[in-house]
Amino acid sequence: MAITCGIDWAEDHHDIALVDETGKLVAKRRISDDAEGYRRLLDLLAEAGDTTEDPIPVAVETARGLLISCLRTTSRKVYSINPLAVARYRERHRVARAKSDHADAMALANILRTDADVHRPLPADSELVQVIAVLARAQQDAVWNRGQLSNQVRSHLKQYFPAALAAFQVRGIGLDSREARAVLAAAPDPTTAAKLTLTRLQSVLRKSGRQRNIDSWAKRLRSIFTGDYLHQLPLIEQAMGRQTQALVLQLDAACRAADDLADAVAEAFAQHPDAEILTSFPGIGPLTGARVLGEIGDDRTRFRDARGLKSYAGSAPITMASGKSLVVRQRKVKNQRLAAVGYVWIFGALPSPQVKEHYDRRRAAGDKHAAAMRNLFNRFLGCLYHCLQTGQTFDPSKAFPATSPLPEPVAA
Repeated sequence: MAITCGIDWAEDHHDIALVDETGKLVAKRRISDDAEGYRRLLDLLAEAGDTTEDPIPVAVETARGLLISCLRTTSRKVYSINPLAVARYRERHRVARAKSDHADAMALANILRTDADVHRPLPADSELVQVIAVLARAQQDAVWNRGQLSNQVRSHLKQYFPAALAAFQVRGIGLDSREARAVLAAAPDPTTAAKLTLTRLQSVLRKSGRQRNIDSWAKRLRSIFTGDYLHQLPLIEQAMGRQTQALVLQLDAACRAADDLADAVAEAFAQHPDAEILTSFPGIGPLTGARVLGEIGDDRTRFRDARGLKSYAGSAPITMASGKSLVVRQRKVKNQRLAAVGYVWIFGALPSPQVKEHYDRRRAAGDKHAAAMRNLFNRFLGCLYHCLQTGQTFDPSKAFPATSPLPEPVAA
């Protein structure tokens, strides 16, 4: 008798439902979110016939948490079902839209009973690639947080301190740079900034870690800070300066976290055997490669073919056909982190002659910039799938074969 298990996950408890091959409820139980609850779950599965050779598959609406991590160590198939899909399955049997935790667990178990083949179990990734995924996602979150805080600082300075914006609108130097953070921490308002001497500015720049052009930088900053600008009332200006100091502290912590995590990601990525293949692609360095590897994993059976990887990354278009209507659109449902790093990857690869030629050819054919970038990302993912499956490094002559020139027009 085939048994399937559904788990309705909650923050402090979980509802378990086991059904047989006819859809009949075999057992149900509510467990706590702790070690005792996990033991009760294993006992319930064992009573239903769970063995090491033939483990009962489990469906749940999340892929995170200690319970899921422990279940994956038992070598059983664990399916993470999208909550939207679960809602559609639930409506097949309850048009009144009644909902309960036990009903959701039953729906998850029945999904595996009827349609397990159309859902993918969580990949059997190695521990190292899971470490890379944790660090790469944390670093990406830190970068996004750094960008948000930098925008907050910029918006705040525009209200009372335009000289600071003018001082750090330099190529390669922004408000999140170490120089800007150090100067704003020492002089968070226009009045204090105007009183900074050249010696003090030079000292602040040295403490920030800058080693070159300190004198010219100090002279330029003093010239900007002593310029003529509009001012808020003195007390309001001081209050806004205190707010700037608080924002700079948060920005400094986010910048340090992003840098520290980047070092940890690069160290872990260098230990993985797939690092050599990934870094052979143009535009991929240790950080970009770690983000890509962390999202696709190292389970070679995760994707049935290259099209599955492309759909997962959102680079493959989606076709909507009905009757005489045929529309090809950009894919919206995708791994957002992998799609985000895809643009970073392609931007870094554009200096490659073969990549730039392909990009220009797509642009000449009518593609907009974003569409041409997605096309390149789609092409690279196909190459990456092939290289990972065969253990080869990237070969640009095979990925971008030379195109034959168009024939010369024949005179009439």
